[in-house]
Amino acid sequence: IYLSMAGAKAAMQRQDVLSHNLANVSTNGFRAQLAAFRAVPVRGDGASTRAYALETTLGYSDAPGVVQQTGRNLDVAMRGNAWLAVQGLDGTEAYTRAGSMDVNAEGVLVLRNGLQVQGDGGPITVPQDAEVQIGADGTVSAKRGNERPVNLGKLKLVTPEATLTRGEDGLFRAAEADLPADPNARLQDGALEGSNVSPVETMVGMIAAARQFEHQMKLLQIAQTQDQSAAKLLSSNP
Repeated sequence: IYLSMAGAKAAMQRQDVLSHNLANVSTNGFRAQLAAFRAVPVRGDGASTRAYALETTLGYSDAPGVVQQTGRNLDVAMRGNAWLAVQGLDGTEAYTRAGSMDVNAEGVLVLRNGLQVQGDGGPITVPQDAEVQIGADGTVSAKRGNERPVNLGKLKLVTPEATLTRGEDGLFRAAEADLPADPNARLQDGALEGSNVSPVETMVGMIAAARQFEHQMKLLQIAQTQDQSAAKLLSSNP
């Protein structure tokens, strides 16, 4: 019963992860979450013929998403393993692959969801009515009318050497300290990276998880039937 229950729980957790991925199939820069489980044998006297399904540390797929041209000056797609640094709602530095930016009412460069974009010297402020241009190395410049472009700063782009950790807010963070800016990191302006979730593969995984859950529930019913049969046999003997 406990083995079947553990298997059913693992199937439900996998279904939750897959449904979350499918819901973000259109989210720019989204990284598909991976459901990881491992078999842990039940130790005891005799042979180890049974194993529990236990959840392991969850990660994410680092496969790149499809880059689509938007032609918008404030849209950028990170190249390679580069990530854009932003300030999370908790005030800590976080990283994202979603590069759709805008200028808020205070003239500060932010993401579409309002999170402040980190520059090499802090927030990047854009003059009013200025046309913003972003270079391949993250340099942000502004131009008004026939005036010469003015350098406003440089986007902080990082290249993590270790796997980042996804937070509850959907942003990624380093395990220990903030990552240093990578001068070799590059981006593509006028484009956005899409989600790396495969809808077909995710749907197939959801069907498989649902069937696995049904199989585990049948095992629970079989265990209940056997328990009832054993109880009848014991009660019939004098």
